[in-house]
Amino acid sequence: MDLAVYAAAHEAEWRRLDDLVKRRRRLSGAEIDELVALYQQTTTHLSAVQSAGQDPILVAALSSRVARARAAVVGASTPGWSMVTRFALVSFPAMAYRARWWWLGTAAGSLVVAFVIGWWVARSAQVQAALLPPSQVSRLVHHQFQHYYSQYAATSFAAQVWTHNVWVAAESLIFGILLGLPTLWVLFANASNVGTVGGLMIAHGKGVLFFALILPHGLLELSAVFLAAATGLRLGWTVIDPGPRPRARALAEEGRASITIALGLIVVLLTSGLIEAFVTPSPLATWARRADPGHGRGARRRPRGRLTHPGRPSTACVLSRA
Repeated sequence: MDLAVYAAAHEAEWRRLDDLVKRRRRLSGAEIDELVALYQQTTTHLSAVQSAGQDPILVAALSSRVARARAAVVGASTPGWSMVTRFALVSFPAMAYRARWWWLGTAAGSLVVAFVIGWWVARSAQVQAALLPPSQVSRLVHHQFQHYYSQYAATSFAAQVWTHNVWVAAESLIFGILLGLPTLWVLFANASNVGTVGGLMIAHGKGVLFFALILPHGLLELSAVFLAAATGLRLGWTVIDPGPRPRARALAEEGRASITIALGLIVVLLTSGLIEAFVTPSPLATWARRADPGHGRGARRRPRGRLTHPGRPSTACVLSRA
């Protein structure tokens, strides 16, 4: 089935259904009969599109239409928790799967950059000296990096981390409209930050500590950032190559998919922030901290220096305080 042709053939019926749903309290008897008939037809259309299984955006749009029409016909609305469950189990995973190759590409590219920079920093004393004076490197690797996770009230720290991560993800996603170039810069900046701090930690025998602190929250957090960047890059590529769709329509469809991703990532990054605030500082082994989100609660004070995310504390911030 050619879904573009199918959608164009039935677009007028779907728009008429939308119009009747909007005016449902002022319909005549004939219009009520028309509403019921169009609702039944659109339900059949949704079933056909789902069977084709090629366009999750069209499926989501028709599902929304059918839900609104059902509420107008039977006089009831879908329970709120049912909608939340459908979003968590269907809509968000479907949009993430749709961007899977972009997602894997951004993850692989970022990890390669981080590992290369980390290897370069760890092997070169000259590079380390150019980054920071020895006294500040010692303070970073022996105190600042580890204490960053345990010197602030857990709830406030979680909120701070969450808002920062949401901002980074939003930058990666929204800037995609500018052909994806700012998104690539955000990815590079975060990867280089992680690689630089990791290289310094490894060079001073703190590699195990670095990964023990990064892994519990970083696996989920970085996956979310990579997904946001992948969605942004896909949006930017749509500007360049919209495919068989008109550019305006392609951007509108990708924009709706991006909103779904953004809403899902807000919850994912909240979970990551809670893990970082309550689990990462706990004394458990790394594998246990990844599995036990209820451990590690405690009162913390915020360190006075500016720290950035995700390669905290940032060498740039340490230099600025020198």
